[in-house]
Amino acid sequence: MTSGRFAFVVLLGLAFVVIGLSAFTVNERERAIKLQLGQVVEADYQPGLHFKWPVVQNIRKFPKRILTISDRPERVFTAENEALQVDFFVKWRIVDPVRFYTSTGGAQVVANDRLSEIIKNAVVTEFGKRTVVEAISVGRAELMRDMLSTAAPTAEDLGVELIDFRVKQVEFMDDVRNSVYQQMAAERARIAAERRATGRAVAEEKRAGADRERTIILADAYRDGQKIRGTGDARAAEIYASAYNRDPEFYAFYRSIDAYRKSMGKPGDLLVLDPNNDFFRYLNESDGSR
Repeated sequence: MTSGRFAFVVLLGLAFVVIGLSAFTVNERERAIKLQLGQVVEADYQPGLHFKWPVVQNIRKFPKRILTISDRPERVFTAENEALQVDFFVKWRIVDPVRFYTSTGGAQVVANDRLSEIIKNAVVTEFGKRTVVEAISVGRAELMRDMLSTAAPTAEDLGVELIDFRVKQVEFMDDVRNSVYQQMAAERARIAAERRATGRAVAEEKRAGADRERTIILADAYRDGQKIRGTGDARAAEIYASAYNRDPEFYAFYRSIDAYRKSMGKPGDLLVLDPNNDFFRYLNESDGSR
């Protein structure tokens, strides 16, 4: 090989090396910045092929996708000074690669640590404004919105955007859980006792009402019965008087016979009287011929 050809091959190889060192690509899932001697000289690259000066310039790429921070549960205190253990996660992404690089050096680990501190401060602040009931049930959605609003401005200084803030679980600490459960049990027992007492009061009221109605019904029935009985007795007396006026002798005879039947109507009855007593007047006057 002649020296001319050799030089051409060497130059061609150097050209390929230079092109290889100068060209770089950015895909749809990345954000890229161009650095020259540690200073950012260009950013906001569109997906595709781009070029840089080799050696002097270099490229830093950052993920465009949504990232997640899921740290260990954090201990916080509510407005009632109750200790809670809060488990949460946060969704975030890089929106300003230049600011992200200058504030964190482009290290995602550093960004995670700083964001974790920002998020923990927001959690402690917002839980400290609320009671236990507001934190775990009534205002939980509002709590997460407020935590996101509290942490988002500080996170923007890192060139990132907080997308979502979710509380996965809220638990009492082990040292207070038993006392809280006892308080809950006592509260439920108190509610149950109140309801039982209310039920007994209603039952007594209904029972007293029923007894009162029974007494009134019996009194009305007795009154009506006495009226009917009095009317019947009056009518019977009237009938007896009418019968007596028509035939006093027959009426006296009938009453005597009725008295005999009622006095000696049962087997074994014994009646001791003087035979000449007026009670046997009709028997003594009977000669058996009639």
